[in-house]
Amino acid sequence: MLFGIFIYPGVEPIDLATFGVLSMARRIAPQIEICTIGPSAGPIELANGLRVMADFGVDDAPACDLVIVTGGPGWSAQANAPATLDYIRRIHATGRIASVCTGDMILAASGILDGAAATTKREVVPPEASPLELMRATYPQIDVHEALLVDTGAVVTGGGVSLCIDTTLHLLARMLGPDVASETMRILEYDRAWRANRDQFAAVVANGDDRPA
Repeated sequence: MLFGIFIYPGVEPIDLATFGVLSMARRIAPQIEICTIGPSAGPIELANGLRVMADFGVDDAPACDLVIVTGGPGWSAQANAPATLDYIRRIHATGRIASVCTGDMILAASGILDGAAATTKREVVPPEASPLELMRATYPQIDVHEALLVDTGAVVTGGGVSLCIDTTLHLLARMLGPDVASETMRILEYDRAWRANRDQFAAVVANGDDRPA
């Protein structure tokens, strides 16, 4: 099972926790494979200078079972990048796309969230504008929720920053079963954080059940 992580200049490095969760999950489900996809293949400079390699570009990316779009300060450039938006629309047509943090804003710009529920990052450092409020103001056709994550069945959008861990665990439960997600959460030592995040605010899930186990 191949997971693609979509990265681009200005991704916040903490959003690579999506890769980290999947890496840990391979100990339980070795059939998991992971690749990185960027606007083009090669080195990409993330926020504050970290450099990582994109295995593929959008023009030669393999067919993935799921692509997770990451977030960070560079999201606004990608929300105006025709090649990125076309790639997202192509992946959405296969039913195999999710996003975390302000990666949700790139999905919004592509139009694939129109008429559906979604969430995104809430908290910022003033005078930055909250992406959640920006999504509400810019895309009135989206039913915007202040939520841990939103799973409509067709698309999963995750809340801000470290909640990419919760979203990736949710995706593991959905794709490989709750036992895989639960065991991954255990070896991540994330049980208490998982519960605390749900105590703070809920997930919105089409089937009403976001439990990893």
